[in-house]
Amino acid sequence: MMSSLLKAVLIPLAALAIAAAAPAAAQQPAADGAQTSVPTYFHETAPVIIDGTTLFNLRGATALPAAERAASVSRRIQEIAADPTISPDTVVIVPWAFGLRINAGQRLIVTIVQADADQEGVEREVLAEILRTRIRQGIKAYRSERSPEVVKARVIFALAALAITALLVVGFLIVTRLLMKVIDRRYRRYIEAVKIQSFRLVRAEQIYTILRGSAHLLRTLVTLGMVYACAVYVLGLFPWTRPAANRLVDYLLEPLGVTVSAVLDSVPNLIIIVIIYLVARGVLKLTRGLFQAIEFGSVRFARFEPEWARPTYKLVRVGVIVFALVIAYPYIPGSSSEAFKGVTIFIGVLLSLGSSSVIGNIMAGYTLVYRRAFKVGDRVKINDHVGDILERRILVTRLQTLKNEEVIIPNSEILNTHVVNYSSMAKEQGLILHITAGIGYETPWRQVEAMLLEAASRTPGVSKKPPPFVLQLALGDFCVTYELNAYSNQPNEMTKVYTLLSQNILDVFNEYGVQIMTPAYMADTEQPKLVPKDQWFIPPAKPPENTQAGQPTDSASQTPPSEKDNQK
Repeated sequence: MMSSLLKAVLIPLAALAIAAAAPAAAQQPAADGAQTSVPTYFHETAPVIIDGTTLFNLRGATALPAAERAASVSRRIQEIAADPTISPDTVVIVPWAFGLRINAGQRLIVTIVQADADQEGVEREVLAEILRTRIRQGIKAYRSERSPEVVKARVIFALAALAITALLVVGFLIVTRLLMKVIDRRYRRYIEAVKIQSFRLVRAEQIYTILRGSAHLLRTLVTLGMVYACAVYVLGLFPWTRPAANRLVDYLLEPLGVTVSAVLDSVPNLIIIVIIYLVARGVLKLTRGLFQAIEFGSVRFARFEPEWARPTYKLVRVGVIVFALVIAYPYIPGSSSEAFKGVTIFIGVLLSLGSSSVIGNIMAGYTLVYRRAFKVGDRVKINDHVGDILERRILVTRLQTLKNEEVIIPNSEILNTHVVNYSSMAKEQGLILHITAGIGYETPWRQVEAMLLEAASRTPGVSKKPPPFVLQLALGDFCVTYELNAYSNQPNEMTKVYTLLSQNILDVFNEYGVQIMTPAYMADTEQPKLVPKDQWFIPPAKPPENTQAGQPTDSASQTPPSEKDNQK
């Protein structure tokens, strides 16, 4: 009596535990002589499934894996259930030398050893009674679901579900289509373009297209969801298609479960990444404020130019971001997976192989900044290109030539060549513009210099201080080569100043009847091309104040030694 009462209490409790498949602490079977032939059991289990419904779970062994054992038992139960001559009441527990067996008449269904009971945490007899009850229920359910009355009823339910789903889908599509037309008619005119200040980012038509596409996507997802739910329900009505319904549910729930589990597991790492991001952002704000103060002159450092502030901040920003990424990398979800590591290595190889020239231009760009070779607006000469600097970027420099052409020069090319900067010293000391002219020997050099200086004084853009000066470059075969040097603080107008200077030289020499560039000749002229002393200061040349008009100075007009001897 006590034994039957104990079984009546323990069997339902153990049945609930086995149905939930709750793993228990495994215990090894006792090493006694009676159990030596029973294999060692593992913690892994496999379900015994009939028509998509799990009856109970079975443990595996070294010689008989759990999946193979469960499949064998499932097949036996289905064969017995399919045989109408076998009554569920014939399922009984039969003692066995190594445990207990559950048979249907003389046909074996499952064997239970002490290891199975130990792993479930119940007595062997209790476990056998639970499994016998579950097997009887499975056989009855198997036969009931295949009875004509049940099949007919479930066919009706399936047809009704299909009809209801079809009506819901059609109605939903009609309602959403009408709703879209109403929204289109009433609210489309209120959609304006998205702008930042005066720059239009997205037009109204583009906004409407995005909204309409999102609505279509949502409608498609809802429609597919209704069809999916109907398919799961209809397939689950019949025992032949119930496994497919279970697989459909698993296809949806397993990815969601894995995703939710991964997200929950990644929450601590994501918090660390957010903290790293906030710290890096704060450091960037502080450094940006410091370099802005340096750029605007509020803060000064010795030997640190204000124009270096912006590029230096960019370098510091890259360093802070890279440092933050290195710290945050181990906490990125999936960073420890082999796939993530492989993709990272692949991207690194691509960058190392394809960005050598880019990195070279970047380094050259920063080198040019710190060398202060030029700045925006300077008139420069790079290789054969003369023009004004329009923009200085990290990779290239944009130059506007004198012919209004835009030339884009890589910074690495600029670094490897010489650069002539016409503007760097023009504001303080002045840029020396020079122009040459060949004048015949018959024209006094003092007169030529005076005319050249007068032409310089007439030219706009030529500075008065320092004053212009003339150099005699060569005593050529046919003429004397003079060079006029004039200071100018307008390097960007140097071409115009050169033109005006040439025009004024032509005008001045024409006014005084002096020929520029004596023509070449094949033989000497009859008269030697000498300048008499009385013509040394032909206007506009002016004699020094301590000499009479038309007479040379003592230092410039010394009498030759032979003439002095004759005078004596």
